Formats: sequence, structure tokens, C-alpha cells
Amino acid sequence: MKQEENAAWSIFGYLLSGLLFWGGAGWALDHWLNTRYFLLGGLLLGTGASIYVIWLRFGRQ
Repeated sequence: MKQEENAAWSIFGYLLSGLLFWGGAGWALDHWLNTRYFLLGGLLLGTGASIYVIWLRFGRQ
């Protein structure tokens, strides 16, 4: 039970950190270049990268 709970928090942390990091990078590019689409791209990239890392860590067990 405890290991499953820790895995759930790890997955949540991976998803949140991917969104914050890549979404923040996209927001910064949008702010710097005065555009409106890098934030969405960063959020999508962060979500995809997070899901891939989660699959590498937990999906192959």
C-alpha cells in the first residue's frame, strides 16, 4: 500500500514538474518574442515528456 501511494505522488510530481518547466519555458519565449503560441507548445511538450518519463520509470515493471 505504501509503495503504491509513493508511486502515485511520484507520477503527480513528474506531471506537475513537466508542465511547470516546459510551460514556463514556453511562457518566457512568448514574453520575449511577443507571441502567443509557445506556451501551448511548452505545455504539450511538458505533458508528453512527463508521460514518457513515467512510462520509463513505472510502465516497464
